[in-house]
Amino acid sequence: MTFFLILLAVIAAGFVVYKMRAPILAKILGQPRSRIERRLK
Repeated sequence: MTFFLILLAVIAAGFVVYKMRAPILAKILGQPRSRIERRLK
């Protein structure tokens, strides 16, 4: 049961990071968000 909860938390975190990847990458790389969104599409 604990393993299942940990797995669920990892999947949820991965989904959030995937949805928010443009702003997160923009912060890390210090580049404009619009430029990164164009690159990801």
